[in-house]
Amino acid sequence: MSDDHARPIPQRGGSDARGGDDVFVVDTRRGARGAGRGGRGAPPPPPPPAASAPVAPPAAATAYDELGRPVRPGAPPSGGGRPPSAPQTPRGPRRPGGARRGLRTVVLLLVLWLVFLVATPAHAWTQVAREDTTPGGDRPKAAAGHTYLLVGSDSRKGLTAEEQKELGVGRDDGGRRTDSIILVHTPSGSGKPVVVSIPRDSYLEIPGEGKNKVNAAFAIGGPKLLAETLELATGLPIDGYVEIGFGGFASVVDSLGGVEMCVPRDIEDDKAHIDLKKGCQTLSGKDALGYVRARYSDPKGDLGRAERQRQFLGAVMKQAATPSTVLVPWRWWGFTHAAASGVVVGEDTSLVDTYRILTTMRKVSGGEALGLVVPISSTNASTSAGSSVLWDDERADAFFAMLREGEPLTEPPPGTDGEPAG
Repeated sequence: MSDDHARPIPQRGGSDARGGDDVFVVDTRRGARGAGRGGRGAPPPPPPPAASAPVAPPAAATAYDELGRPVRPGAPPSGGGRPPSAPQTPRGPRRPGGARRGLRTVVLLLVLWLVFLVATPAHAWTQVAREDTTPGGDRPKAAAGHTYLLVGSDSRKGLTAEEQKELGVGRDDGGRRTDSIILVHTPSGSGKPVVVSIPRDSYLEIPGEGKNKVNAAFAIGGPKLLAETLELATGLPIDGYVEIGFGGFASVVDSLGGVEMCVPRDIEDDKAHIDLKKGCQTLSGKDALGYVRARYSDPKGDLGRAERQRQFLGAVMKQAATPSTVLVPWRWWGFTHAAASGVVVGEDTSLVDTYRILTTMRKVSGGEALGLVVPISSTNASTSAGSSVLWDDERADAFFAMLREGEPLTEPPPGTDGEPAG
């Protein structure tokens, strides 16, 4: 046993009775393993350090949880007691450069689209045929609002012989006749716009030609004489003129992919080249042209045809203003340019005037404009020009006076429903 681990214990009474041997206490708690390896114990523990100034504990490293959030010292780990994940570098705020670039792109595309919407009809307007349509003679004084003349003619301009045969319009014999005559009046103040159908067999005074059917004025002197005849009959100054022919009408309808129309009854008309069944359906350009031209199969004759013409023109403009037309570039381009290629406008008729006409026609289908017929007293009067339509002069004068003076109209005036008086 090593002397390094024994220390004497002094006896109180000095030596004992057995001879005064010293008593030793051996500490075997340390170095037991060393003793088993040859009797050598482990070295004694180092002495405690000398007293000195207190040393600050090392700063604890900042810990973060699995979401990158700093964890306070002593706080329980998140996630149900799981140990915190390895420290992560917190992410800084996103830079706004990408969002700004995306916003600029959207704004640029919107601006380009608006430019396209405006530039397309403006370009089409440059393709429109023009004609001097300003009436001659003594013209009426200025009236409230604006009044325009919208004519559907039998012009076959741009149609081949095969197309004329397919549409059933016959060959061009050199004459010029109207299939529809419409006055479009936009008020200067309150009240609804008005679309007034003028029966083409109306028996009127034609300046310099005596009395005849109003259609004869167009055949004799074209738009100028027709406008002068209507100014004399109504007292309204004609502020603009738009004419659309057979081919132009069919092309406009086809450019829209057809037009939805609810046919009120079965219509079979050999002269108009149509055989339509009752019900709502999409009419192609060919069927649409036959629908607005059909006369002999209609019990109301020319008045029934005038009513269908107003309704269909309103449906065309309503279809033209839908997103399926305006938001589809090739359809918007096709519609505007088909319309431009098939119309004739007056030299003094502006793009704004044309816009007023077209928007008024659109309003007819939604009830925002009044679709009327000039007051009539007879639809089959015997005259020097043959069977003719006579106006109800008293009611017609009162009606046109209301338009001239700007009286707001919200309901059809008496006699404008297309039914003959009496």
